Amino acid sequence: MTERPVKPLILRLCVPAVVSNLVTTAYNLTDTFFIGQLGTSQSGAIGIAFSIMTVMQAIGFFFGQGAGNSMSRELGKRNNERAARLLAVGFAGAFLCGLTLAVIGLATLHPLVVMLGSTPTIAPYAIVYLTPILIAAPCVCGSFALNGLLRYQGQSAYGMIGLVTGALLNFLLAPLFIFVLHMGIFGAGLATGICQTVSFLILTFMSRRFGVMKLSLRNCRPDTLLMREVCGGGLPSLLRQGAGSIATTCVNIAANPFGDAAIAGMAIVMRIMLAANSVIIGLGQGFQPVCGYNYGAGLYRRVKEAYWFCMTLSTCVLLCLGAAIWLSAPQLVEVFRSDPAVVSVGVAALHIQCCTVMLNGVNMMGNMLSQTMGKTVIASFLAVCRMGLFLAPVVLILPHVLGVLGVEMAQSVSDVLSFAVTLPFTARLLRGLR
Repeated sequence: MTERPVKPLILRLCVPAVVSNLVTTAYNLTDTFFIGQLGTSQSGAIGIAFSIMTVMQAIGFFFGQGAGNSMSRELGKRNNERAARLLAVGFAGAFLCGLTLAVIGLATLHPLVVMLGSTPTIAPYAIVYLTPILIAAPCVCGSFALNGLLRYQGQSAYGMIGLVTGALLNFLLAPLFIFVLHMGIFGAGLATGICQTVSFLILTFMSRRFGVMKLSLRNCRPDTLLMREVCGGGLPSLLRQGAGSIATTCVNIAANPFGDAAIAGMAIVMRIMLAANSVIIGLGQGFQPVCGYNYGAGLYRRVKEAYWFCMTLSTCVLLCLGAAIWLSAPQLVEVFRSDPAVVSVGVAALHIQCCTVMLNGVNMMGNMLSQTMGKTVIASFLAVCRMGLFLAPVVLILPHVLGVLGVEMAQSVSDVLSFAVTLPFTARLLRGLR
């Protein structure tokens, strides 16, 4: 981590991370595709469920990246005993918080989906779809945490194996449950819950067998300083994902007056753009362990070299992906739902977002740089800008002025504002690396 050439090292680490993120997105796209064959209201239920699933990701990322950030710095200092404790605390915290989410979510599911923006026709499908997923919530949160903890040890390939196995199983079980066994949208949720549980079991085995630090609950001995490190390192991820859940809810609420087609169209757009951004998140996740190890070892020149390489590469990749999505926007939306009203909303939103998606290279890498360096306040602020501080109010205000166009363009407005804020903070951090 501290001796190999930076660029090949990041590429070796980011490829499994990119694949893992695309696999996670494939879970969502698989359900979106198959459920889209059932009806527009069922497609809208996916958009409602996305808020809950983002919360599960937030919990997993909070503990995985919170413990992982500190763990990579401790490994850079060769403090293996404390790194092993961070690993165990991160795993246990994610699983227990997932269990808490499952209990609360199942007890309040009907008012919850209404609060998240369901119309009366969408709510029953959202409840049925979310029930098995919430039951599996401890395993879902645990999977995201373990994937991150393996990645921060430089073992991204093992995390990829766990997630890819679950995704391939989902491709088989989802159509089997939905169409062959006639379980409808409940079958889609059941397939996702089963596959996430399988991924969790595989990732647990990988962490116990192949991690640089072997996972053992006997090392789960939290203290005040350790928990402060976990919270400080994980807070930006929690805020980023939590803000994403709030923003998704705001999009659903803003689209609600325009009917089920608007909610379904925006749900499809969010999944497609999530797939594009997941590539950049994977590149950033390859950057983070390199940054953490070398920052902990005091090798600041390598940290800066890694940042500039990842920022430049991510911007170029997003330019290419944005052009490809723009050209194929109608076909992409029609894959998931051929309803003309859904396609109209989806294509317009995709075209607008493709104009600003390349800015997310700067936004994401600046956020990950500050987070991995332990700059909690800056990282937390940048984390909430794109999906919370800017998107939530923009998407609630613009539709009153521009109608459904306001819903479609809200994300792009948020991207531009986030870019303007991220640049000066990142420049200041880089100047301080001397």
